[in-house]
Amino acid sequence: MKKQPTIYFLLILAMVVVISGKANAQRFNSKAVVSEFNQPLAFPWTGGLDAAQYNEVDLNLDGIMDLLVFDRRGNRKLCFINKGIPGEILYGYAPEFAELLPPLYEWARFADYDMDGKMDIFTYSPGYSSMMVYHNISAGELKFQRVVYPYLTSFQGGGYVNILVTNADYPGIVDVDHDGDLDILTFWGMGSFLELHQNMSVEKYGIPDSLDFMQTNYCWGRFAESDESNVIYLDTCLGFASTMVDRLPQTERHTGSTLLFTDLNGDGNQDLLLGDVDYPGLFALYNDEPMEPAHINRVDTLFPQNSETIRLFAMPAASIIDVDNDGLKDLLVGVFDPGLTSSQNRQSSWCYMNIGTNEVPEYTLASKQFLQESMIDRGSGAYPVLYDFDGDGLMDLFIGNYGYYAYSYYENYFLRSVYHARIGYYKNVGTFQNPVFQLWEDDFGSLGQFHLTGLVPAFDDLDGDGDPDMLVGKADGRLLLMINTGFNSFSMEDEAFSGIDVGEFSTPQLFDLNKDGLKDLVIGAKGGNLNYYQNIGTLQNPQFEYITDSLGKVNVTDYSLSYDGYSVPCFFRSADGGTGLISGSEQGNLFYYTHIDENLTGKFTLSSNLNGLLDTTGVDFDRGIRTSAAIAPLRGDGTLQLLIGNYSGGLEFFNGNAGVLSRISPSQTRERLTIRPNPATSTVLLDGVDFQSGAYKVYVVSMQGQTLPLSGAKVEEGTLELDISFLKQGVYLLVFQNNNLIQTGKLIVLP
Repeated sequence: MKKQPTIYFLLILAMVVVISGKANAQRFNSKAVVSEFNQPLAFPWTGGLDAAQYNEVDLNLDGIMDLLVFDRRGNRKLCFINKGIPGEILYGYAPEFAELLPPLYEWARFADYDMDGKMDIFTYSPGYSSMMVYHNISAGELKFQRVVYPYLTSFQGGGYVNILVTNADYPGIVDVDHDGDLDILTFWGMGSFLELHQNMSVEKYGIPDSLDFMQTNYCWGRFAESDESNVIYLDTCLGFASTMVDRLPQTERHTGSTLLFTDLNGDGNQDLLLGDVDYPGLFALYNDEPMEPAHINRVDTLFPQNSETIRLFAMPAASIIDVDNDGLKDLLVGVFDPGLTSSQNRQSSWCYMNIGTNEVPEYTLASKQFLQESMIDRGSGAYPVLYDFDGDGLMDLFIGNYGYYAYSYYENYFLRSVYHARIGYYKNVGTFQNPVFQLWEDDFGSLGQFHLTGLVPAFDDLDGDGDPDMLVGKADGRLLLMINTGFNSFSMEDEAFSGIDVGEFSTPQLFDLNKDGLKDLVIGAKGGNLNYYQNIGTLQNPQFEYITDSLGKVNVTDYSLSYDGYSVPCFFRSADGGTGLISGSEQGNLFYYTHIDENLTGKFTLSSNLNGLLDTTGVDFDRGIRTSAAIAPLRGDGTLQLLIGNYSGGLEFFNGNAGVLSRISPSQTRERLTIRPNPATSTVLLDGVDFQSGAYKVYVVSMQGQTLPLSGAKVEEGTLELDISFLKQGVYLLVFQNNNLIQTGKLIVLP
């Protein structure tokens, strides 16, 4: 017999009392070190962050600038309301405001172009390598009106033509000539020089309410960026450098840069923070000439000098925002690279606090996980699975992922980033009415050691010994068989289970599809289809026979966007016993299918009534990119709750809420008991336990997950005698708790 029970169940009672699951704000003190253990996450269900751009805008129209985080992985808009407390970073997650914002694509800059005190929006115009503009017309409610589409133009070469901005460029929008209207700076088509498109609104009309641009400078700042690397050449507009600064290892350059204009040294001139595609640095370029023409005379490649240098793969993009309401603009840095495999994912949101002045800022690093530390963020990719692993009647949460960022390197002039996948185990330490998930194991099954990508778990007893084993999908399209060896430990029995290979990115689910009492195997894949393997074995010896690679004629690929679908199946049973299917996809939409029972050889019916199933209203189930789903009745009232994962590494929760706690303290997981004798028959002694100070508890956990209290008698200092005579023969986990210290050991009971 083997058993998989969680060994830390003693924390449940204390935590359920204090965690309601409704926390919605984050308090962050850059001067204090707060333990990451056993803490409730302030906004766990935001969906994670992978490639964030930060903008300030008054979302609730209370006169205080709030925070809009735009994650280009799926064009996700995350809204955070600023509580406005001076000296504190305190935000509340407010997803309802996202629906009031217009669609944003690839990048977004919020800037007040008509100087009416309300932030307008400049964003990428898909298909045109340019930008479109939305005017903020809020009055009583947040509202925007599109005023430029399909693209913004500038007078250049004798006529008005498109201002070229690709999806790999983040333009500068700033009043560079100090005349009261906003100008636009962006790299020209070949990527070496900065073009200035001067806003002529004030010159022509006397007020800054128009978007009338003219190209007035093709080499702003008189510098060039190498077309082969991120080397900066000064005093040149011809492609030849008189000064070269800090040459890095030579690599072929791809067009793409991020621009942030701000005065870094208090001289009144617009300096530049410059990020470059494929590189981790953010260079500070200093301008020593007022107004026009500008002149970049110095480059700082180790910015900021008085704190940890920005090294953020790949292509950092910066914003200056007063995040702690002290009147000083702080520095937020995220990842801008459009590629899916370049981000430092769960450490991709850097916050530098300004400890200087607004005129002469001095930035000090406060966090590499700004906002991320208060949400579920599993790196790149999040694949939720709900399964009662410890047999306590509560659904636990497992989250697979594409991978955690490990490191980057250059190969044949191209940036490569390496990721290692893990499965997170979040034990449900709540109740039937109030689920609370706590991170119990960050690397469940110790799969991180194998340096794989794209891990997605499925659970069932696959060797007939009464405990759940794992089938794990992976990026190469095959399945790992992980056999449960007891107490959350697994051994890899087969790297290519049953010879199954679905191509790439296998996403398995074990589910009794034909209602014969045996769990069948359904596998999604990169191709967007569903592969069906019927269980023709027994409960003790399951065997899977290939039936079809086109189950239900399902294919979630949108060929107008991609040739890949990345299907992730989640079959479920509704309250009336009917079978339903929700599948994630590359494009981000969730696909809901019905008419499955008695129709396994036919075509499932695609339904648009997912809101009806969940008793939600008006929810848009396009939730990012490479989505996945898990659905189950988590609240004990018969209703279904839906978890949605996406490529940014996080989850969203629909039709309910649940609290989430950070991981268990190491002091609660690493202490071991000394038990003697062991094996034993009637009594055991525990050495080195503190039973004299405070109240203590002693439990055993059976192989079936049953919790049983033990009674003890003090024998001598440091030793406790326990009566185990009532225990049946078998293997148990013995747990001793005193305050926050938990000690555990394996106990073998003989007849």
